[in-house]
Amino acid sequence: MAKKLTVVISQGQSKNPKQRALEEEVAARLIMDRDVEVSIVPHLYDMGPDHTGLLFLRGVSGPLVVLSWIYPRAARWVLDRQGVKGREGISYLRGEDEDFDPEEQPELQGIGAADTPNRKLYCIDFRVEPTAQPYIDEIKRIVRDHSEQVVDLMSWIGGEPQPQQLERYLAQPPAEEGALPILPNPQDAEPPKRRWYPVIDYDRCTNCMECIDFCLFGVYGVDTLDRILVEAQDNCKKGCPACSRVCPENAIMFPQHKTPAIAGAEGEVAGLKIDLTQLFGGGNGKDALEMAIAERDAELVNDGRDAVGATVGIPRRQTQTAQQAKDELDDLMDGLDALDF
Repeated sequence: MAKKLTVVISQGQSKNPKQRALEEEVAARLIMDRDVEVSIVPHLYDMGPDHTGLLFLRGVSGPLVVLSWIYPRAARWVLDRQGVKGREGISYLRGEDEDFDPEEQPELQGIGAADTPNRKLYCIDFRVEPTAQPYIDEIKRIVRDHSEQVVDLMSWIGGEPQPQQLERYLAQPPAEEGALPILPNPQDAEPPKRRWYPVIDYDRCTNCMECIDFCLFGVYGVDTLDRILVEAQDNCKKGCPACSRVCPENAIMFPQHKTPAIAGAEGEVAGLKIDLTQLFGGGNGKDALEMAIAERDAELVNDGRDAVGATVGIPRRQTQTAQQAKDELDDLMDGLDALDF
């Protein structure tokens, strides 16, 4: 049985020709690599639980590399939510805004993922580099570093490409929707619709339940082990990240949000108590809690319900803040804020 690394290219939501060209070039070059089995699926965040792309991903039992257009942390936990689980595989291909040192990984503070198999899951952000070569180099590095047996699986090309298959693929322009071939299944030719729902990072989540107290739309629930989960993701209000703003550990992500901290960018949070009201707040004088309350009230009114302001579900840590005296770390953060860089 062949020892191959499964690499999955997750299509972007955009019809941008540069994005499509990058996906195509990476796919075409990986096809020729005998150590790699390459597949293409729609955007990770948009696929429903029964989509054949996810069924394929759940069937991969060995190490897996996923290239997508969202932050790696968000991609990993989107996959985990959909039953594609694994231990974090470290990729050295990171964005300039991501504070990352492969030799100094922080200790995990959260409750951790459940039922995680002993295999590596590498998530790589397509937005890091504009050309294919860095991605090819990183995948080759992962192949070299991996010694595990990888199960030979079905891919979108159905195995080793014949010259005529490769020629036909390269000669075909993208479909009108901007979609690349996905899996050899005609009903998946139409890309899934865009979705919006929270994704929980269980490496950071402490199960404090502040999100379920704050959200009034029935999005959150608990599992049989009393762990918080996103139970009814379609109840979430499109564009609203309010629950992410009130999470004390930055454990709730919305991968399509414009703010990196909410979208899943890396960064130390639990290890150093950064002022999250500033991190998630806007440039309009509002802190994160004020913005979250305003966002929640707007969605309640849109639903024909009454706004509740700060009377319901305000995080306990916020009610205690005014009673606590500042410590040395608070003074340090105040001093840093006062510096004129």
